[in-house]
Amino acid sequence: MNTVLPFPGDEEGTEIDTLQFQLKIKCSRNPQAAKESSDPNELYFNHKVYSKHMTWVPLGNQTDLFPDADFRPVHDDILIALLRPGQEIDVLMHCVKGIGKDHAKFSPVATASYRLLPDITLLQPIEDEAAETLQKCFSPGVIEIQNIKGKKVARVANARLDTFSREVFRHEGLKNLVRLARVRNHYICKWPAVAKKQNPVLLFWASCSGLQEWFFCPRHEF
Repeated sequence: MNTVLPFPGDEEGTEIDTLQFQLKIKCSRNPQAAKESSDPNELYFNHKVYSKHMTWVPLGNQTDLFPDADFRPVHDDILIALLRPGQEIDVLMHCVKGIGKDHAKFSPVATASYRLLPDITLLQPIEDEAAETLQKCFSPGVIEIQNIKGKKVARVANARLDTFSREVFRHEGLKNLVRLARVRNHYICKWPAVAKKQNPVLLFWASCSGLQEWFFCPRHEF
């Protein structure tokens, strides 16, 4: 059964606004596999479908427009599906450029996030076994243990790495010895790349430009 998802407005993609990718792969048995083997990697061919299996299919004169192009996913090792002998995938995919107004996935800041800087304060010295328990309550790298005069003493090494799990408050012997807060004027912002080549500085200013246009558009267009 062929099911084709329509383009917005029932318009076909063209070489100036669309990239086409094909994913065609079939799982089969490995005749050379040992009979006693139970490892799928040895028993089957192509049982794991990765993003590297997607190939660019030029539309129109795209071969001439982009003679040196290497259009492909940013990462080759993204697992898409697991197959078994007799199963196959044969699909054409169309990559189009849009704006955030159409869908959030088109927004350059769709993957952006921010949070306040964690502030962790130890209200009194925490030593030995309690120090080791405290260290396990936080993300790796947040709490370190120093050896001072033969004692293991906990200290806050890098509060920025904390994820605010609040695990420490589950321990009766520790919950009153630690204060968790946030630095109210310190924001940690992240803009993960959503393209193969992306300058985070240009992305930031493009986002600011889009925000500025939104603020200055006529009221009746909101």
